[in-house]
Amino acid sequence: MSFGLSFTNNSNQVVIDSEYARLNFICSGRYSPTQESGLGSTTYFPRVITSVEPPLVFCRPDSGGIAGLTAMQVIGSAGNWTGFYVRAYDVNTSQPNGRYFAASFGAQPVAQFGLRLWDGSSKLLFDSGTPCVLFTRAFQNWTYVRSETGPTGSISNFYTVPFNFPENEYLLINNFGMYMVTGSPSGRYLKTLWDFNAGVLYAVTAGFNNPYAFFLPAVFAKLNA
Repeated sequence: MSFGLSFTNNSNQVVIDSEYARLNFICSGRYSPTQESGLGSTTYFPRVITSVEPPLVFCRPDSGGIAGLTAMQVIGSAGNWTGFYVRAYDVNTSQPNGRYFAASFGAQPVAQFGLRLWDGSSKLLFDSGTPCVLFTRAFQNWTYVRSETGPTGSISNFYTVPFNFPENEYLLINNFGMYMVTGSPSGRYLKTLWDFNAGVLYAVTAGFNNPYAFFLPAVFAKLNA
C-alpha cells in the first residue's frame, strides 16, 4: 500500500490494512431443529449481514453421538443476508443442534466505541467490534473408506480424515450445501458426518453415478477474540 494505515503484529503479520479486508466475525449463536420433524434447522442472524456476497457460515455440532450437516443454504440476497438453513444427516443421527458463527470479508458498524477503517471506495474494512476469524486447518487428503447402496439405488461414498474434534474449531459449511459434478444430471449430494463416539470425521457423497474421486476441502476456523 502507498497510503493509508497498516498494522503489523509481533510476528510481522499484517493484521489491519486500509486496502484489503480480512475475514471478520459478524455474529454467532446456536442452531437447533425448527422443522421437518426435527431434521431441518432454520436460523436467523441477530443482525442482517450487509455484504454483497453471501456470508461464510461456520458450524460446530454439539459433542456426543453422531451428528451430520447437509443441504446448507444462506437465506437472503446481496446486502440483506438474514440467516441460514441446514439439515441433519438422516433420521438415525442427532438432530441439528450446535453452535455457529457467520463472517464476511469486510466489517459492519457494530462497536459503539473503538476504531473503524474504510478503504478508498468507502467500504468498511474494520470495526473493533468485529474480531477477525483465523483459518486453522484445511483437509483435502480424504481417504475412501466404503460405499453403501440405498433402497433407491443411490450410492453413498464415505471418506475420512484424521481429526480430534476441538471445541473451538468450526467447519465452513457453505461448500457442503452444493452439488458436486458427476456423470448424471442430478449430481452428487454432499454431507458431513461427525462421529464423536468413534472420533472420526466423514465426508459423504451420494448419487446414482458416484465416482470415487473426492477432493473438496474441509476448512476449519476459530475466532481470534
